[in-house]
Amino acid sequence: MNDSDITYKITAPERSLSDFVDSLWMLENHSDIAKDLVVVPDGRIDLFFSFSDTKPFHAMLMGLESEPTQTTLSPKTVIYAVSFKLPAIEYIFNISISDIVNGTQLLPGGFWGIEKSDLIKFEGFCQKVSDKIKENLHFTTDLRKQKLFQLIYSSKGALSVEELSEQVHWSSRQINRYFKSRFGMPLKTYCNILRFRASFHHIAEGKLFPEHNFADQAHFIKEIKRLSGVKPKDLYKNKNDRFLQLSALTKK
Repeated sequence: MNDSDITYKITAPERSLSDFVDSLWMLENHSDIAKDLVVVPDGRIDLFFSFSDTKPFHAMLMGLESEPTQTTLSPKTVIYAVSFKLPAIEYIFNISISDIVNGTQLLPGGFWGIEKSDLIKFEGFCQKVSDKIKENLHFTTDLRKQKLFQLIYSSKGALSVEELSEQVHWSSRQINRYFKSRFGMPLKTYCNILRFRASFHHIAEGKLFPEHNFADQAHFIKEIKRLSGVKPKDLYKNKNDRFLQLSALTKK
């Protein structure tokens, strides 16, 4: 990102949490000017802790997204967050997020013991929230689900529902029932989002052609536009760094 008024940091989770946590990150707008952003679907569930000059400290859970969202990063806003993989919803939170697709849920005050004072040093936040995740984690004994998620993430959404069903010996109908009731969308939709996310790296490098099991160039352009709101070439240009998820890749 080229915007000196915006600080963005991201780190990988501890190895023991990698099946459940995608990343931990922080975002801060130091300026007195609001920043317009577009948030695109990336297949993650985000737990936010944030505050600004106009909003008190609060915690919020964001569900899966299936469409791009225009949002504004208010002046003097501080956000510390954890991005989770799907198994976390069942084995850390033990909830369903089917009712907050493209939405959020405000969490009770004092959630996980995180306070406003924890949003000062990123490293300290990461350690405290990682310890809390370990306390809440109960590992799955469902080998079908373990294998299913391993295949989904390792293939970056490239495997079809039929292929996944065959490899885990679990009917596609049962898998989709599980996905809809727990996460709010069918497996195919989720895999399409992961495949879209995997294309970020190539688009950031100016490779505006399909590399992740898209049928053809037309299909690639259609999917990118459906999930980002713009064509691949416009996503690559990323005017005003409004696509934060893409800006974070080009900053590295």
